[in-house]
Amino acid sequence: MYVRLLAALLALCGALGTMAIHAETYPSRPVTIVVPGGAAGAVDSVARVFAQYLGQQIGQPVVIDDRPGAGGNIGTELVAKASPDGYMLLMAASSAQTINPLLYSKIPFDPVKDFAPIGLIATAPYALVVNPKVPANTVAELIALAKKQPLYYGSAGNGSLNHLLAEMLKSSAGIDMTHVPYKGVSAAATDTVSGQVQVLFGSLPGVMPLVRSGQLRALAVATAQRTKLAPELPTISETVPGCQTTAWYGLMAPAGTPTAVLDKLQVATTKVLASKEFSDALAKQGVEIMGSTSQQFKALIAQDLATWSKVVKTSGVKVD
Repeated sequence: MYVRLLAALLALCGALGTMAIHAETYPSRPVTIVVPGGAAGAVDSVARVFAQYLGQQIGQPVVIDDRPGAGGNIGTELVAKASPDGYMLLMAASSAQTINPLLYSKIPFDPVKDFAPIGLIATAPYALVVNPKVPANTVAELIALAKKQPLYYGSAGNGSLNHLLAEMLKSSAGIDMTHVPYKGVSAAATDTVSGQVQVLFGSLPGVMPLVRSGQLRALAVATAQRTKLAPELPTISETVPGCQTTAWYGLMAPAGTPTAVLDKLQVATTKVLASKEFSDALAKQGVEIMGSTSQQFKALIAQDLATWSKVVKTSGVKVD
């Protein structure tokens, strides 16, 4: 028995020693960032810009591995089950990390226990837009209109962020609107322009060109504070307190990754976010830098899970 115990202790010491050496030499080869979405999507675009600057900081190439499917679950699961050595990371998306676990009856990962948050990278503000023929120029006027006549809102599909944002507004403002799901936000935007549906929540990069061309009217943004990307727009929460959220993207590693490795990645990430060139590059894509500590990132995940849990419960939305 004592021999087995001694052997186990020696093995543990050896493993800890190997982890320490690994942390000292990390990274000694290219690092992969998995994107839980398709190429040219919002998460992919942010990840590719970030990877370029991160590689400069850590002295190794950083490659992007797009893994679309199941609303982001496939790519997220891949990293959750990866070796915790710092060589496979996740560009986490808020929808996959804090909404999917509430929508799917079976989820192949735990959004909290399976990951080690490194830091937030950026946020993508969403805007509330309407067809120009809708007689509402403010959130208050839209709420008043919804109480008088039927309104239809489009989304990128059942359980999408567009969908749940509208459900949050319905619940918070005490109004009713009918959901019309589409196979993607582009189709929903097209039908909002044509008047088939009247209301839509869309990311600023996606809807602002249509707003500036007069094809849609923007009423407000869903962020907690006004965004510098569209400073002329008020927030929804100025009219409906508590009705706010934003899509975010953040860097994560598999749970169990050595602390020294996580620290190196966080320091490198902080330096990337301090770069004006990086900030300008993201602004061109309609997203804003949003750095954080790992603890702040954990707190945001917990907060979002609680927020969306209430919305999902109230609306009764389920994917499977």
